[in-house]
Amino acid sequence: AYDPLDPSGNITITWDLIKWTDDGYYASVTVQNFQQYRHIETPGWSLQWTWAKNEIIWEMRGAQATEGGDCSDFKSDPIPHSCSKHPNVVDLLPKLNDESKFYRNCCRGGVLAAWAQDPSNSVSSFEIKVGRTGNSNTTINTPKDFGLKGPGPGYSCSSAEIVQPTLFPDMDDERRSTRAL
Repeated sequence: AYDPLDPSGNITITWDLIKWTDDGYYASVTVQNFQQYRHIETPGWSLQWTWAKNEIIWEMRGAQATEGGDCSDFKSDPIPHSCSKHPNVVDLLPKLNDESKFYRNCCRGGVLAAWAQDPSNSVSSFEIKVGRTGNSNTTINTPKDFGLKGPGPGYSCSSAEIVQPTLFPDMDDERRSTRAL
């Protein structure tokens, strides 16, 4: 969604591994609107991607996959949140009653302000627990074919890039930070 008034504006998606699990990892995913004038309004953003192999989403906080996919391989409880090869994820609505689903910068219904006008409301985040990946940097694969939809034509995404790990401020001690894996 090119904007001639803001030719270098963009929406950046950051996928930070924060913790390993037995068969995968937890990641913090951030969607940040670095456009000067263009807001993402209701009904909000939706984020899509394609898994490189047979990854699954065990659970999410701050967002949800809109489809569960085929989880028939899983006979025990709990089953994964989504087994779709092409997940479509949306932000949770602000009126959510289940506090266990909250995550920092979540639950705005996918609405993002323009960074130049309201930086604190230009970001949305969610946590995702990914399975069937292995649990080391050599066994996981980067999701591919990202897409971001919003009101209007949506946005085209470039290929994912490996970048420097994000530093997260500690919620209990602002003098301390944690680095993504």
